[in-house]
Amino acid sequence: MGARPRPTSYTDDVTELPSSPAQPGSLRAEQVAQTRAALVAAARQLFGQRGFAATSVEDLARAARVTTGALYHHFPTKTALFETVFETLHLDLMVASGQAAAGAPDEIEFLARSFDAFLDALLQPDVQRILITDAPAVLGLARFTELDERYAADAIAEALQAAAAAGRLRADDPETLARLLLGVLVRGGMLIASSAEPARARADVGQAVRALLAGLAAAGAE
Repeated sequence: MGARPRPTSYTDDVTELPSSPAQPGSLRAEQVAQTRAALVAAARQLFGQRGFAATSVEDLARAARVTTGALYHHFPTKTALFETVFETLHLDLMVASGQAAAGAPDEIEFLARSFDAFLDALLQPDVQRILITDAPAVLGLARFTELDERYAADAIAEALQAAAAAGRLRADDPETLARLLLGVLVRGGMLIASSAEPARARADVGQAVRALLAGLAAAGAE
């Protein structure tokens, strides 16, 4: 996953930015984007290290080197900032999972490698804390599910459609099946997060997910 570059300095008040006579709009937009990126990067680090509840707005502003007023200019609440962090991290993991699956010999193995990469990422304490431990409570179940499915469900459905087209599995309703598989991954993440032996739980969950995919492949071959 690519990390966002951290600017060397940020303005405390995004409403009073100096502008160039030549390109006032572009300079202002760049500074606003830098401030927002700094806030998201700081929040990702602190939420990952401390958790949502233990991180204050003042902590976030201090880490991003802006005032709390600047923070609220971009995000009306701490929860809104957390939501952006959750979505950004989710997208990063999707990209990383796709890269990990590149070169898979068939469509089923592509899905398996993608899911393995996601489960591996959940062994990282910060990723686990943001995506699995805090997100359902902070966002609420409905919003958590909506954001969790927003991009991942479509990507899984496309992979299932490709596998079905290749005759590798049967998927009469790939959209529903994709959401069910995504639910398996989330529940598997919860098992990993709550386990006294996360690495062992990760191995068990991964084995179960691969067995599930093998079952779908077997059904498609009938």
